[in-house]
Amino acid sequence: MKIKEILSILEEMAPLSYAEDFDNVGLLVGDRETEASGVLVCHDALESVIEEAIEKKCNLVVCFHPILFSGIKKITGKNYVERSVLKAIKNDIAIYAVHTALDNHQNGVNKIFCDALGLQNTKTLIPKPNFIQKLVTYTIPENAEKLRNALFDAGAGKIGNYEDCSFNSKGIGTYMGNENSNPEIGARFEFVEAEEIKIEVTFEKYLQSKILKALFSNHVYEEVAYEIYDLQNTHQNIGLGMIGELDKPINEKDFLQFVKEKMECGGIRHSEFTGKMVKKVAVLGGSGAFAIKNAIQAGADVFLTADMKYHNFYEAENRILLADIGHFESERFTKNYIVDYLTKKIPNFAVNLSQINTNPVKYL
Repeated sequence: MKIKEILSILEEMAPLSYAEDFDNVGLLVGDRETEASGVLVCHDALESVIEEAIEKKCNLVVCFHPILFSGIKKITGKNYVERSVLKAIKNDIAIYAVHTALDNHQNGVNKIFCDALGLQNTKTLIPKPNFIQKLVTYTIPENAEKLRNALFDAGAGKIGNYEDCSFNSKGIGTYMGNENSNPEIGARFEFVEAEEIKIEVTFEKYLQSKILKALFSNHVYEEVAYEIYDLQNTHQNIGLGMIGELDKPINEKDFLQFVKEKMECGGIRHSEFTGKMVKKVAVLGGSGAFAIKNAIQAGADVFLTADMKYHNFYEAENRILLADIGHFESERFTKNYIVDYLTKKIPNFAVNLSQINTNPVKYL
């Protein structure tokens, strides 16, 4: 198995198109054509993790955080990033990062967070905008079903909890072919009026090339008429953060103690208690202070995230309980999820969970 085959599986788990524009996801170091010897899954691809990969004979390290985030001009080993990359290159080890591609997935980081706390009725906190496109095309009635099904198979027509969604309307199409044409109906230089079906389907933007391939491969016309539009609709199943509900209300202090135990937190910084019972919980793994307003607007009783600054806690204003549980802690179970996913997809291949705790924050 080549590394590129494993990367294809990872991109099914967390499509790179789901990632935020500022992020640096995908293959960061290495050659995708290399034969894979084993996979090591970690939170951060530090030098110690690369050494662990060497020891376990794994030439692909899959990390959550990208070790290369912003641009670097030299790799001389002067800091932890350069040392890690240098060691990986010297030992022919590839590094692949998922980060916000998995953050934004409906079964990704924040769903894992919610599941760890037993939250129910979960939904995306900040749905991703500018991610849905619409295809409009026209064909003869005899071709409509085949074409529609091909588009569905390519991933079109999924809306929330529904699939195979389309809108179809009848109309009259006209055309006249020139001397180089080979019309399906009629002849060259003949003006044709034919009954046609207009098919409209939506799809996730990253699927566009696959959708067009299905369109051209299954359409009967020599020249396929089609239009693609960018839609303003948000994608309700893709985006940052998640909100859900506890089975039973609990007081704020007991809830934070529950979170501390479940997420194995060294400590929790929080705003003033509001005195309300906790039922509705918003979460955002990693640095999530930017989403405080979204959590309040969604009616959350508490918002769990990390990396909140001093003044962020003032934003609670007795409307919500804000809790910083730690960056690593909020994403703690992500690497286990990746290992489980890969193990199910390639059960007879060596997929290892890193045993190194890369959390740089320590507690007394």
